[in-house]
Amino acid sequence: MTARLSSTETDPADGDDRPPPARFAYTAQTWKEIAHLLVNLPVALLGFTYATVALVASAGLTITVIGLPLLAATLLGARLLGRLERRRARALLGVRVDEPSRLPRGLGGGLLPRMWAAMKDPVGWRNLLYDVIRLPWGIVTFTVTVTSLFVLWPVLPFIARGLTNVDRAMVRGLLSPSDELERRIAELESDRGVVVDTAAADLRRIERDLHDGAQARLVNLAMGLGLAKEKLLEDPDTAAAMVEEAHGEVKLALQELRDLARGIHPAVLTDRGLDAALSSVASRCTVPVKVTADLESRPAAAIEGIAYFTVSELLQNISKHSAARTASVEVWRSADRLLIQVWDDGRGGARLDGGSGMRGLADRLGAVDGLFVVDSPVGGPTTVTAELPWRDRAETA
Repeated sequence: MTARLSSTETDPADGDDRPPPARFAYTAQTWKEIAHLLVNLPVALLGFTYATVALVASAGLTITVIGLPLLAATLLGARLLGRLERRRARALLGVRVDEPSRLPRGLGGGLLPRMWAAMKDPVGWRNLLYDVIRLPWGIVTFTVTVTSLFVLWPVLPFIARGLTNVDRAMVRGLLSPSDELERRIAELESDRGVVVDTAAADLRRIERDLHDGAQARLVNLAMGLGLAKEKLLEDPDTAAAMVEEAHGEVKLALQELRDLARGIHPAVLTDRGLDAALSSVASRCTVPVKVTADLESRPAAAIEGIAYFTVSELLQNISKHSAARTASVEVWRSADRLLIQVWDDGRGGARLDGGSGMRGLADRLGAVDGLFVVDSPVGGPTTVTAELPWRDRAETA
C-alpha cells in the first residue's frame, strides 16, 4: 500500500527540514527540542574539554615529533564529534545536512601526506570551533530550559523553539559542508592520487612488456645474427638458415612493438577518430561485436583516449571471461557528456570488486568526473555504461 501525503504535510525528500510551528501545546517536536536543550550542556562540556585539552597538548608538544601528529589526530577526532552532533541534530531538531567530503588521502597515500591533509582540513577546524563555542551556549540553554520548566511552563514551547533555532543555525553554519568549491577541491585531491597511481601502473606495464617481449626477442636476434656471421664463410647453408630465422624474429619483434604502441595510443585513434578505433579493437575480439558510434564531432584527445581504452578493456573481459556469443558497443553524445554502453549476452556476474579490472576503470573515469555503472546479474546479460565529460577537441588544441 502506498501512503499519500495530504496537502498540509511536507515530504521529507524535498529537503525542507523546518519544524512545524510552535504551539502552546506540548507536541512531540517540542519535547525533542527540550531534550536537545537539556543535553546541550553535557555534550558541550565534553566537546569543549576535548578541544581545549587536545589543542593545548598539541601546541605544547610542537617542539617534539609528537606535536604535529597529535594535532592531526585532534582534527580527525573533531570530525568524528561533528558527525555525532549532526546525528543528534537530525534526530532531535530535524536538521538534515550533508556529510562533508571524506578527508583526501594525500598524494601517494603515505603517512606524511595523510597527516598534512588532516592538518589543513577546513572541516576539522570548523568542528573544533563548534566544540569551543558550544560551552557558553550550552550553559545558557540548560539554565533557561530548566528555569522555564518550573516558571515559564506555558510559553516554554516558544522559548525552546527560539533557542533551538540558534542551534540549527550553528549546525548548518559550522557542521555542514562548506561551499561546493571545497567539496570539489577534496574530490580533485583524491582523484589526483588515482591518476598518479594509474599512470605509474601504466608505465610499469609498458616497461614489463618491453623487457619481456620486444627487448628479449631483439637480444636473441642479436645473438643469432652473431652466430650466423661466424658461420658465414665455413658453413654458408647453416648461416643462411640462421639469417632466415632471424628475419622471422624481426617480424615478430616489430609486431610486438606495434601492439605495444597500440596499447599506448593507437595511430588509428589519432588519425581517424573513435569510430574507426573502436571498430579496429572490436575486430580483434573473439566475440562478434557490433559497433555503433553516433558522433558528429570528436571530443578532446584525452577524453577520446579514455573512452577507447575503456572499451578495449571491456572487450578483453568479454573475450576472456564472459562466454558470450554476441556483444555490442554504442557511443553517443548527450549534451555535454560522452556516453558509452558495452553489452554482451554472456554468463554475467561481473562486479566492480571482481578482480577483472572493473575497479580500475571506475577509478580512471572518476578521476575525470566520469561515471561507471555495471549491471551484470548472474546468468547475464551484462551492460556496462560509462559516462565522460565532453570537451571539444578545438578547445584543447
